[in-house]
Amino acid sequence: MRLTVRGRLTLVYGGLFVLAGLVLLGAIYLLVDRDAPTVRTSIAGEAAAPPPNGEVYARELVEGTQAQTMQTMLTQGAIALVVVSAATIALGWLIAGRLLQPLHQITATARRIAEAPAADRGLHERIALDGPDDEIRQLADTFDLMLSRLDQSFDGQRRFIASASHELRTPLTLNRTLLEVALAPESASPEVRQLGSTLLAINDRHGRLIDGLLLLARSDREVTERSYVDLADIVDHVAVSDTVKVLAEPGEAAVLGDPVLLERLVQNLVENGVRHNVAAEGWVSVATRTRTDGWVELQVANSGPVVPRYEVPGLFEPFHRYGTERLASPGAGLGLSIVRAVARAHGGDVRADPRDEGGLVVTVMLPRAP
Repeated sequence: MRLTVRGRLTLVYGGLFVLAGLVLLGAIYLLVDRDAPTVRTSIAGEAAAPPPNGEVYARELVEGTQAQTMQTMLTQGAIALVVVSAATIALGWLIAGRLLQPLHQITATARRIAEAPAADRGLHERIALDGPDDEIRQLADTFDLMLSRLDQSFDGQRRFIASASHELRTPLTLNRTLLEVALAPESASPEVRQLGSTLLAINDRHGRLIDGLLLLARSDREVTERSYVDLADIVDHVAVSDTVKVLAEPGEAAVLGDPVLLERLVQNLVENGVRHNVAAEGWVSVATRTRTDGWVELQVANSGPVVPRYEVPGLFEPFHRYGTERLASPGAGLGLSIVRAVARAHGGDVRADPRDEGGLVVTVMLPRAP
C-alpha cells in the first residue's frame, strides 16, 4: 500500500508535534524536579523548630513554596514552549518546502510553457518528475501526457496545412495553364476573354491564399537558423508603392533571424497599409530604430478608415477582415497573422493601435542583435 502525500505530511507534522510535546514535558519535569529538593529542605528546617502556632505557619510556608514553585514552573515552561515551538515551526517549514518541491517544479515548467512567445512553443518540454508514485507524481505524469498530445496536435496541424497547400498548388497551376491556352487564340470572343481574365484573377487569389498558408505554417515555428539582418535594408527595398505616398525612415535596426521571413513581415505590413487606405492623398510611413532597452522597433502607420479599438485584436486572426470594403480586397486575410507569427518566431511581438484620424499604427518589437 502506497503512502500518499497527505499521509506523509500527517506523519511528519504529527511526529514533530509529539516530539515537541515530549521535549516540553521533559523540560517541565526537570525544572520542577530541580526545585523540589529545595522546597523539602526548607520545610524540614522550619518544622524542626516550630514557632508558636507552628502548624499554621508550616501550612502557610508549604503553600507559599508551592506557589513559588508553580510560578517558576510556568515561567520556565513558557520559555521552553516558545523555544521548542519556534524550532518546530522552522523545522516544519523546511520539511514542507522539501515535500512540496515537486509542485514548484511543475509550476515552473507550466509557467515557462505559458510564457512562450507562441501557443505551441515549449510544448516539447516535459516535467519528468522522479519520486514516489503519489498524487504529485500522477499529476506530473498527466501534465506530461497532456503536453505530448498537444504537441502532436500542433505538429499534425502544421503538417496538414503544409501538405494540403502543396497538394492544392498542382490543380491551380494546371487551371492557370489551361486558361492561358484557351485565351491565346485570336479567335476568342470578348466574352470568353473577360471570363478567362476573371478566372485567372480568382486563380491568382487562391494561389496567394495557398502561399500565405504555407508561409504561416512555416513562420509559426521557432527560427533555429538565424543570420544578421538589418531591417533598415529591408525597408529601403520594400517600402514602395505606385498608389499611395510611402514615407520611409530606415534607422539602423539589426536583428538575428530568417531574412526571408523578416522581409515578408515588412512587406506584409507595407502592403496592408497600402491596400487599406484612402483613395485620395493616402500615405504610409515606415520607420525602424534601435531602442536603448535592447529591442528593435519597426513601426508602420497609414491613413485609412477609422477602425474601432475593439476590432483591433481580431485583425491578427487568420481570414479576419474589418469592414465591408475589406471583403472585396484582393488579399487572403493572412497578412497580419503572418506578421504576428514571424515576430513571435523571432522572440518578439506585434501590436496595433488605431489612429483617431483613421488607419492603424502597427509596431513590431524584435530582440536586438548582439
